Amino acid sequence: MKFSYAMLPDYPVGESLAAIRLADELGLYAVYAADEPWHKDMWLLFAAAAAQTSRIRMGPSLSSVTLREPSLIAQAAATLDELTGGRAEVVLGSGNFGVLAQYKIDWTTTKPLTRVKEAVEVVRTLLDEGAITRDGEFYSYEGLFTFARPVQRHLPVKIGAMRGPKSFQAAGEFSDGVHHALSYSRAAYEYAVEHFRIGAERAGKDWRSLDIGAWVVFAVGPDSAAAKEAARSMVGLYASAMPDEQLERNGVDPEEMVPIIKAIAAGDLARGIELTTPEITEKLSLAGTPEEVRSKIERDIAPTGVNHMICAVTDASLVKSFTGRDVPGVVDVNGQLRLIHDELMPAFA
Repeated sequence: MKFSYAMLPDYPVGESLAAIRLADELGLYAVYAADEPWHKDMWLLFAAAAAQTSRIRMGPSLSSVTLREPSLIAQAAATLDELTGGRAEVVLGSGNFGVLAQYKIDWTTTKPLTRVKEAVEVVRTLLDEGAITRDGEFYSYEGLFTFARPVQRHLPVKIGAMRGPKSFQAAGEFSDGVHHALSYSRAAYEYAVEHFRIGAERAGKDWRSLDIGAWVVFAVGPDSAAAKEAARSMVGLYASAMPDEQLERNGVDPEEMVPIIKAIAAGDLARGIELTTPEITEKLSLAGTPEEVRSKIERDIAPTGVNHMICAVTDASLVKSFTGRDVPGVVDVNGQLRLIHDELMPAFA
């Protein structure tokens, strides 16, 4: 089981760079960030981190192909790969539904899976060959070329999948792995991994050799209640990106989330947090003491075939930035990275 740090680059840049350096020193597999306008630009941040690190891999998880043209993703990834000496990778998806809504884009009209599959082909072709000619439904080119070349022989290109079976199957069939965000139940991961396996086997791949990542809202520390309160502050913000089918696979009635999501969409974060019950928080986050977190991974996630924990570390500073709330007793991001190293990584080595 690999462990990675999914950062929201909303801290002062110096603090984000320090956290990346620490994750590198601790031997985490990768640091990922969302490539979306809510946050500071992850490509620039990782370019700055490249010379300050030596082992950790980095890239978007995920980059929205609805908002960022895939040829430009390939260009950025190849450049980052050169800067890091061959440590870049990318995860592609249609994008955060909440972000798309703010662009007045109705994701249901965008044919998201077809778009993502085409984008994977575009990025893969440009990374491998440096040029592309194709006529697609969404992306067409005539002799487009780039001098941005990766260092790696095969820079990994993966798919972020959350909704129905075809998205997980596409990840297995057409890409190097899947990052499944915001699930916490055994049923949800059994569903995701089963359909990922079907897609991989359709393409003649050994699904176990591919990256199967669980991207989770994460808070860990000796004070269980404080860690869970930090997670509770963020659950509603993330849940706005969860389709109804996924909520149901995690044991949450979508109707329970409607008032929370409406309050957050209206800018009333305090009301959204108030409506997020401890029961919903437990179902839609991975939070608590190291022992509680380890037990949940052992019970509900690792047995399904997931081989990569991608921890979206939530601390008091991040909660304050997003919600204005003060949550005392929460271990800071660097402390949580050390707990991942000391308490979780050895248990799943």
